[in-house]
Formats: sequence, structure tokens, C-alpha cells
Amino acid sequence: MADLVKFVQDEFVSKKDFPEFSSGDTITVYYEIKEGEKTRTQFFRGTVIQRKGSGSSETFTIRKISGTVGVERIFPINLPALQKIEVNKQGKVRRARIYYFRELTGKKARIKEVRRK
Repeated sequence: MADLVKFVQDEFVSKKDFPEFSSGDTITVYYEIKEGEKTRTQFFRGTVIQRKGSGSSETFTIRKISGTVGVERIFPINLPALQKIEVNKQGKVRRARIYYFRELTGKKARIKEVRRK
């Protein structure tokens, strides 16, 4: 049964070309919003807290600070409204899921940047 699900996902779900990113990276996600008849592009820039799942059911969580409030958003990787993803900074973290990042504020909430080409 699992092989059948994997086959259908590989064959019929279209894969978009997004850059490689992992937890700790700062990315900008551009996605389309429909308001009535109009559509517009909105972006969400923040730090990737986790990537979960695999294949077409993969999701990633982004956290940003808006004013003094932390805002998290979960995006499926195969969301049709996703237009593009830009990797702004690549961070060095030692865990795949950095939930501890939620409690950090100020200078402690900084993630060390890694310079990669």
C-alpha cells in the first residue's frame, strides 16, 4: 500500500524547483493570495524552525517576529499558491527542529550565519 501511495505521488504530483534549505536558515516565501476576484503576491520572511515529512506531503515551519509577537506559519512544500522561495541566510544549528528558538529573545535569538556558495 505504501508503495502505491509513493508511486502516485511521484507520477502525478508536480514537483516545483525550490532551493535547498534546512532549519536555521532565513528564507522568504512568496505565495499567492486570492481576495474575491483579485490575486496578489504576499511574502513571509523568517527563520525555518523545522522541516517535516517527505515527498509531496512535506511541510516546513517558518517563524518571524512581527512587532513583539512571534508568528509561525506552516507551508506545505507542494502548495499550488507557492510561487518561489529565496534563501536569504544560511544558519548553523545543531538540531533538525529548533523549538527552543521560540523562548529566546534579543541577542540570544541570533543564529550563527554560515557563508556557503
